[in-house]
Amino acid sequence: MCTDCGCSIRGKEDKHHHDHEHHHDHHHNSHEHQKAHSHIHNNPHLNDPKTITVIQKILDKNDHEAMHNRSHLDNHGVLGINLMSSPGSGKTTLLEHLKDVCEFNYGVIEGDLETNRDAERLKAKNIPAMQIQTGSACHLDAFMVHKGLHDLPLDDIDVCFVENVGNLVCPASYDVGTHLNVVLVSIPEGEDKIAKYPVMFRKADLIIFTKVDLLPYFDYDIEKEKAVARSLKPNVDILELSIQDKDSLRQFAQWIEFKRKMRG
Repeated sequence: MCTDCGCSIRGKEDKHHHDHEHHHDHHHNSHEHQKAHSHIHNNPHLNDPKTITVIQKILDKNDHEAMHNRSHLDNHGVLGINLMSSPGSGKTTLLEHLKDVCEFNYGVIEGDLETNRDAERLKAKNIPAMQIQTGSACHLDAFMVHKGLHDLPLDDIDVCFVENVGNLVCPASYDVGTHLNVVLVSIPEGEDKIAKYPVMFRKADLIIFTKVDLLPYFDYDIEKEKAVARSLKPNVDILELSIQDKDSLRQFAQWIEFKRKMRG
């Protein structure tokens, strides 16, 4: 896990308290983060109580900002969805094609270390998108997302996707201020990703198996993987999706519409 942001501390918490929601903060430009960064490098095993205290203060600030983001979305009647996965499992492609089958309007906050490529792809399909380049940061935090929210036309959209940095570890530990977590896992990644990265999948409200049209070409037992997912979170929703199959895209759109109606 990322030692610069305190994810390793959160990972230990999740291991022992995975039935509870834990969220923490990472403000890269803050004086507190610089102090935490220094402490961590001086204490690689994070055994220094002062280190934990400093990082906890940072995490608490993120929680506060995340609450503000959720309130901001609520005030505009927008559903926030944190979209997470490893690199290459199809987050941006899914968002490109969702527009063809859904009846709601959505915008996207894009998180990548470098380039504006994903945001440009979405804009080419007339989807409002704002790119956040994190530099070396392995995830988005609530402060980054806050900036993105003010650059999106919230009065004109129904759903705001936060497409997080491709990573199956750190994004799971950061509350960015959305209402729901959706995690993608693609068939070409191979079996065992869910078991290897349990924190991510325990936080999921929906797990989407992507690129299922490739199942005939891989030794992949999708039912076994679903069982592993439900052993981590029994009530998690699960969908199978292929960009080639518009019906599977519609199922995702219908899931979102159902969640929107539940929120009123």
